Order: sequence, then C-alpha cells, then structure tokens
Amino acid sequence: MELDILVAGGLVYDGSGGAPVRADVGVVGDRIHVLDDLGAATAGLRVDASGLAVAPGFIDTHTHSDLVWQLGDEHADVAMGTVRQGVTTEVAGNCGFTSYPCLPERRPLLERHTGGVFGGGASAWNDLAGFREAATAAGLHANMAPLVGHGSLRVGVLGFENRPPRDDELHDMTALLEAAFEQGAFGLSTGLIYMPGAYARTEELIALARSIARHGRPYVSHIRGESDMVADSVREAIRIGREAGLPTHISHHKASGRRNWGRTEETLGLIHAARAEGTDVTVDVYPYTAGSTVLQAVLPAWAQEGGIQAMVERLGDSRVRDRIRHEYANWPSHLENLAGSAGWDRIVIAACPGRPDIEGRTIVELASDAGRDAADFVFDLLVEQRARVLIVLHTMSEADVTRVLASDVAMIGSDGIPVPGKPHPRWAGTFSRVLGRYGRDQRLFDLATAIRKMTSLPAGRFGLRGRGVLAPGAAADLVVFDPDTVVDRATYEDPLLPPDGIRDVFVNGIAAVLGGRPTGARAGRVLTPG
Repeated sequence: MELDILVAGGLVYDGSGGAPVRADVGVVGDRIHVLDDLGAATAGLRVDASGLAVAPGFIDTHTHSDLVWQLGDEHADVAMGTVRQGVTTEVAGNCGFTSYPCLPERRPLLERHTGGVFGGGASAWNDLAGFREAATAAGLHANMAPLVGHGSLRVGVLGFENRPPRDDELHDMTALLEAAFEQGAFGLSTGLIYMPGAYARTEELIALARSIARHGRPYVSHIRGESDMVADSVREAIRIGREAGLPTHISHHKASGRRNWGRTEETLGLIHAARAEGTDVTVDVYPYTAGSTVLQAVLPAWAQEGGIQAMVERLGDSRVRDRIRHEYANWPSHLENLAGSAGWDRIVIAACPGRPDIEGRTIVELASDAGRDAADFVFDLLVEQRARVLIVLHTMSEADVTRVLASDVAMIGSDGIPVPGKPHPRWAGTFSRVLGRYGRDQRLFDLATAIRKMTSLPAGRFGLRGRGVLAPGAAADLVVFDPDTVVDRATYEDPLLPPDGIRDVFVNGIAAVLGGRPTGARAGRVLTPG
C-alpha cells in the first residue's frame, strides 16, 4: 500500500468520545484512506506517533480570524496562534462582525465598522463569494467556516441608525442574508451588545433567522447581556431559535461581574429545560476568567450611534462626557455594563496600534500617569485612536468557567482576536489549556470527552461534514500530541507563546506543524457546508 502520510503507532481518538484504539492512520491526498495496522505500508512521510495521542484536528467554534490572512509575515506568530495548538478549522464571523455582505453603496460604512475589530485592517466585500475569493487567493493556515454577521448586515443596509428596519430595508437584509447562505455561510451570528446589533429588536432577529431556517444552520449569538441580564438574554436567544425554527448556539457563555458569579447554574438550567422541550441549544466557552473586546463597548449605546466618526465627535463635548459619567453611576439594569462588571482597575489595554506603549497596562494605571480620571482617559483614548483599541476585562469566576466547560452542551471556542500587541492569551492557549489544565490536571473530564468537545461536537453543530472525526474518507485534518505534557504557555504578559506538547498538525493532508515547528504551509480552505 502506497500512502502520502503514515502516522504510525499512536493511540487514536476518533472524536466520538469513545475509548481510543491503537492504530496507524494512512493518508492519501487530502483524505484519511485507512485506519489499521499498516506496518507493511510505505509513505512519502512517515510520522512515528508512539506514546502519543492522534486526534482529529481541533475545531475552534468562535474566532475573529476573518482577516488574519491580511497580516504580514512579520506577524506569523499571531497568524499561527491556533494552528500551533492543533486547530485546523476556525469558525469565523462571530459576534455579528463580518466584512460582508452589503449593498454596494454601503461598502465604505462596512469597512469603517470592521476596521477596529479585525487584525488585518479595514476591508469589505459585497458578498461572501467575494470574500472567499480574496481569502483563498491569499492562503489560509487553517480552514475557515464563515458565518454571516448580523451587525454587518445591518450596516450594509441601514448604516448605523438606531431604529427598526423599514419593510424595504428588511427585504434587502433578507435578500443579502439568503444569498450568503446560498454561497456557503455556516450560520447567522449576532453581537447584541455592539452597535448596530444592539439596536435590533427580537422580532427583527426572528424574521431574519426564519428566512434561512430551511438550511438547518444555527443562529449563533453573543447575547444581549452576560452580566445582570444574562438569564433574560439566554431566554431571548432560545426564543429566537424556537420561533424561527433553527438551532441556537450561545457564544462564549459566562456570568460576568462579581454579583452574577454562580448564575451559570441558572442559565445552564434554562438551556437544559429548553432542550428537554425540543429546542436545540448549545454553547461554547473559553477556559479563562477574563474576556476581551473593543474599548468602545464600555460606552452606552446612544453614545455610539452613527458609527465611529459620530462617536468621536460626540466625545468632544463635555456635556456628553458628563452624561456618560452619570450613566456609569446609574446604569440601567436592562443594558450590558462592561465597565461596571469589571471596574477600571481590571480592564487592560490589549492592542492599540497607535500607542503600543500602553499595551498590557490597566486603565487605572494609565489614567493616573496621565493625571486624568479613568473615564476621561478612556474618552480621550477613543478619540485619539478613533476607537482602534482592544481590551482585556477580568470579570468572571473560576467556578462558572469550570461549570460551563464541564457541561454536556458545551464545546470549545477561543474567541480569539488575532492582532499584534498583547491580545488575550486565549488565541494561543485555549485548546492546550483545556487538555492540560482542565482535562489532565483537574480531571474535569477524560481525554476522549475533551477531544469530542473540540472535534465531532462542533462539527455536528456547524455542519462540518467529514471533519471532526478520524475515519476513512474523512478530511485529513490531524493533530499528534503528548497527553502527559500538553499545556498552554500563553500568558497575559506574553500572550502568543505556543503550547508545549503539540507536536504535529496536518491541514487537508499537508503538514502545518511538524516536530513542534510551523512549516509555513497555507493548506487551509474557506469551507462550504455539506
């Protein structure tokens, strides 16, 4: 038997959650050809996996890596952050942010909307097909399963207006959404704390979701609130999926802010009750007690109306600043309050291309150095940098994180934002941290279960057929690692350090990492469902 790749002597975990078996894995082209004792076979590349685990390539269910392919070679450590820990497929376009679709005349608005989020810069395309063509031409380190972002869809038709869409606008939004699904979108994502997604009423979301329900792909939501309003927000997400007739997937599930610690017991109870009644609901989670987002998300929704330019102009008015300060002290309970959930002393600048000197420092430290109060420092920084600032927020409890990780409805998503600077370490550490810290060391689950949460479970949720499993005919996405030593090394101070214990990674039958070293191969594809 002549093979292209032979991974020999490893303990094979097929992704199903079942017990592993000792077997060799033979690859021909971009497919797994056979799993058996292949001692007599010859291969172009023979990989000795003795004493190691062999698993399907991991699937990161939640990334913001949409434009990572626009980063230059000088940022290879950023671009390879997830691949070096065994990730071979990334679900991108989360939290309502995608660089498509839009009406042609709205394209400049969409570019401005996404410019502060994606590490690759400001780009927009009229449709998913155009985006796929550009990404494919550039080359991807990992496969990408693209969603459609509701916030971008809204910008692409309404702009940044805070109102329900007119009938003709809803018609245009629906047409763009349906076209994206016909072009291979894996789901509809929302970011209901971000503008303009926050301006959407539940009925708008149900109408849009219903228009693409026939495809069977999920409604994927950064819910309307993860702190004081977390339970009601989970209920809204469940309602949207139930009334629209499609699966619901809740992003990076958490209970944020000290007074809400422990409430994941309540929210997971809501999810299990909905599932018992026949509503298909799942979640993803990252293994950290800190989150990360754009700095402007700490502002009230009204302060962000009209987009970044309008927000910057508004922040130049001292009366507006006084009004925001008043709201910080008297925040409405029905709106997400990121500043209040964390506190300025627990919000850290993660990435600020225009001021790299402030990366890794808290708002309180920086405000003190500048002789300003914390709120004024934030306002000034947003104006000065035109909102191109990412932050890390320490807001969660370890007990909530482990509770969600252990849940049978939870799969793993890094929520990684691949940008230079000091981004959240989850981009480079999530999967090795789950395997090492939570699986092996804390025994939160066994290795087969951990792998299932990273492979077949997300593959089933997002319709990634032929991925997330090791079986003849499946895609040759593979990871070879040492279960005894795998561990994350990425920290908040040094967030792009690669893990230990991940030795080989293959994407579509091509080595992306070999012997622990990246090969530079760009074998990833923009996938289509089915």
